[in-house]
Amino acid sequence: MAIHKYKPTSPGRRGATVARDPDISGGKPEKSLTKRLKRHSGRNAHGRITSARRGGGHKRKYRKIDFRRRHDGVPAKVAEVQYDPNRSANIALLHYADGKKAYIISPLGLKKGASIMSGPDAEPKLGNAMELRHMPLGSLIHCVELEPGRGARMGRSAGTVIRLSSREGEYAQLILPSGEQRKVHSRCRATIGQVGNIDHGLVKLGKAGRNRWKGRRPKVRGTAMSAYAHPMGGGEGRTAGGRHPVSPWGKLAKGGKTRKPRKASSRMIIRKRKSKR
Repeated sequence: MAIHKYKPTSPGRRGATVARDPDISGGKPEKSLTKRLKRHSGRNAHGRITSARRGGGHKRKYRKIDFRRRHDGVPAKVAEVQYDPNRSANIALLHYADGKKAYIISPLGLKKGASIMSGPDAEPKLGNAMELRHMPLGSLIHCVELEPGRGARMGRSAGTVIRLSSREGEYAQLILPSGEQRKVHSRCRATIGQVGNIDHGLVKLGKAGRNRWKGRRPKVRGTAMSAYAHPMGGGEGRTAGGRHPVSPWGKLAKGGKTRKPRKASSRMIIRKRKSKR
């Protein structure tokens, strides 16, 4: 994988870079595994904007990803490794021996023509999915379930890797990329390997237009607004805002906790990601 720079034929091209992944084999999306993606432009079910500065962008079709990996004991061949506009990771199209087709998150190093499998009979090799209790300790994994049968919830974005550190009783202990350590039931499934497209975070957009292609609209600083539009706006000339950074509704914007204090999975956390221990 490499970051490719263009010739500076324009100001936008001068700073722009793209990630060239040699594992991508191309190919058109599988029609049976795609569906229309309706645009909401940051609005919730009531039509109110809950995520600001969203809208526009290129049309996309959603690729249905198999996050459960429950087609056990049937070998599958990687037909293609494709780009997915809906996520940072690449996806792999599987052709199972019994005729079924499915998309999965493509791990680093998985190439066209490789053979993978899921279930208790699968070997602990790249791309295979199995329960945590069947994996060797120290394995590097991704697409980990939080509850058995609910599908992968952790380790799905580009470059993510989770380490299986230990097992005790019915639970396995994982070390997440953030430094958080948590327990997960050993019957939860995961996939061997690290998520591919590891250079995704190194790409430089180069121009504002590439953000608009993604459906991200311009962001205006609160201090540049009028006093009626933002608590930090108004005044003559440039100002620092006159107070701690806040949202347009006066809520503190930096340093506040966003996680729900009584989340059900909090009891499974052994060490928080911000812990100083």
